[in-house]
Amino acid sequence: MNSKVMTNKAAVITGGARGLGRGIACALYHSGYRVAINCLYSHEHAPDLGAEFGERA
Repeated sequence: MNSKVMTNKAAVITGGARGLGRGIACALYHSGYRVAINCLYSHEHAPDLGAEFGERA
């Protein structure tokens, strides 16, 4: 992915706390996106992911 294309981009990932959604959230984060996750059933995993992402979460 071209990092210039992704400057100042954000993504909202539904179901992003675990599984496939978490993988997508991590890939976007490491590509430079600010990431917001939404989860219904796996909210206990969300704080770990938020701590990993830091300020861009």
